[in-house]
Amino acid sequence: RRIMRPDDANVAGNVHGGTILKMIEEAGAIISTRHCNSQAGEACVAALARVERTDFLSPVCIGEVANVSAEITYTSRHSVEVQVNVMSENILTGAKKVTNKATLWYVPLSLKNVNKVLEVPPIQYARKEQEDEGKKRYEEQKLDRLETKQRNGDVIFPVINPEPHTVGYSQSSLIHLVGPSDCTLLGFVHGGVTMKLMDEVAGIVAARHCKTNIVTASVDAINFHEKIKKGSVITISGRMTFTSNKSMEIEVFVDADPFVDESRERYRAVSAFFTYVSLSKEGKPLPVPQLLTETEDEKRRFEEGKGRYLQTKAKRQAQMQQAARQ
Repeated sequence: RRIMRPDDANVAGNVHGGTILKMIEEAGAIISTRHCNSQAGEACVAALARVERTDFLSPVCIGEVANVSAEITYTSRHSVEVQVNVMSENILTGAKKVTNKATLWYVPLSLKNVNKVLEVPPIQYARKEQEDEGKKRYEEQKLDRLETKQRNGDVIFPVINPEPHTVGYSQSSLIHLVGPSDCTLLGFVHGGVTMKLMDEVAGIVAARHCKTNIVTASVDAINFHEKIKKGSVITISGRMTFTSNKSMEIEVFVDADPFVDESRERYRAVSAFFTYVSLSKEGKPLPVPQLLTETEDEKRRFEEGKGRYLQTKAKRQAQMQQAARQ
């Protein structure tokens, strides 16, 4: 729990989506690390492996208190599923609202050997159905992580004199040297630090495309493929993949150059899709300029993004219909 300060804000006065993601990850890391060390055995630190799709239900404003709560909902032999909720509170009026719900997966890494994954103590389920549902979610995320890693060979190249509203016009990159303050006790980057940097790059891409105020609407599954060690130089790259009338999908990935380990080449560490919306000065949704695709790869990525957009839209409509029937 902490109060939101001016240095947490974007230009419109709302809290950065990356700041909220970082707080969510910190809560997940604390509860999963506690659980994994709850029984006698080798000490460990829980490392973030994946964040499921996260919707930003409502903005958090400066001066409000963000309350972050976390609960372990499933354990496999080597991983922990954590559900995290974020609620904002206006301390002047007492009004409260849920702003985020997220599901994260962690794996326990030994303090003695960063490459050793330890076993997770099991949790007690209130009902057998809870365990079965958790196991189903575990298998689904495991399969998706594998598929995502297999298609992670893309790189972003600079474009000379790009036209407005093309992919090359808004694509952006950020280079960051991983220091001690970015890292866990084991010397690799906190997942929350990485997600905050990814959100910053995605926000730059969205702002360049729209030339308006933009906010994070949702983040598709974030997959942490490999650890990033202290002393590495990371490149966070983002490019527009799809636009609807009121939203933008931006692909963001993180590549690491392990300069402290000269025997290893540059590798893809993290990947995700961020969705942004364009807002007026009054906070009202604005139309998004259509993305102009030029190459076959850009057209393919646009159609893939359209598929994800329609799938999410259909799922949201089904949830609303189900809620209306209850």
